[in-house]
Amino acid sequence: MAKIVKVIEVLAQSNKSWEDAAQKAVTEASKSVRNIKSIYIKEKSAKVVDNKIDKYRITAKISFEVE
Repeated sequence: MAKIVKVIEVLAQSNKSWEDAAQKAVTEASKSVRNIKSIYIKEKSAKVVDNKIDKYRITAKISFEVE
């Protein structure tokens, strides 16, 4: 039997890093989605305040198996 995989696009941000933003995206998505298999970082950006990075932001695609 073939497995069905669904993909959702999410936005996330962190004060620490893009990796932390990615983990936050997975953690938040896992509250309503099961069987997460991968995350693809589509875009990275950052908010700058007083010449310093204030927020690391990502746009990502999360894939998960449908039961």
